[in-house]
Amino acid sequence: MEYKGKAIQCRNLDKNIVELIFDSKGESVNKFDQNSIEELREVVAQLSKDKSVRGLLVTSNKDVFIVGADITEFLKGFQMSQNELVQWVRSAQKIFLDLENLDFPSVCAINGYALGGGFEFGLACTYRIASTRAKVGLPEVKLGLLPGFGGTSRLPRLVGVDSALEWIVGGKENTPEKAMEIGAIDAVVEHDILRDSALDLLKKTIIGEFDWQGKRSEKQQPIKLNENESM
Repeated sequence: MEYKGKAIQCRNLDKNIVELIFDSKGESVNKFDQNSIEELREVVAQLSKDKSVRGLLVTSNKDVFIVGADITEFLKGFQMSQNELVQWVRSAQKIFLDLENLDFPSVCAINGYALGGGFEFGLACTYRIASTRAKVGLPEVKLGLLPGFGGTSRLPRLVGVDSALEWIVGGKENTPEKAMEIGAIDAVVEHDILRDSALDLLKKTIIGEFDWQGKRSEKQQPIKLNENESM
């Protein structure tokens, strides 16, 4: 499939792979604003219907991946009623859930900052590979907010409750090496081979070298507590 939006473009690669590219026109960085969220909704809906697609590669044409939400739009959200705000958040969460539940694997190539909703997007993908230049985290707490796109659900299932709480309430930016150490991302590679490495992983997953459905199910199981967490 192909898609050309203001924030997202999609193109067909070989072996029925689609590349989703974040590249907000006229902006120095990628961020989640009303437009990019709606474009993502359209793209995920098309991917869900296209039975020819066997894999999804996600990349960015900016020096960052996605820096998070557009804080200039927060005022509009604060002016919504509680019901309107809840409906909007749930609608956005469904996009990420639909992305996670696609009938094929997805690999997210994190080339730079992936913060807030940008990191939550990565968590919704099957695999995450980061460049050595990347920074990842959930800094929303510094604005008095909690992650709203599923990060509070997916992260503890991947890294455990203790590490997830540290990330969510601390709001720090983390190195890719730290993220891989606790299980938040799957691999770290040199910046200049990031896209090739992500595409190679996707192709190997498609032919069955990796259990992508088992990998996805990790985020959908009940949260496992270690001995200290269960006390």
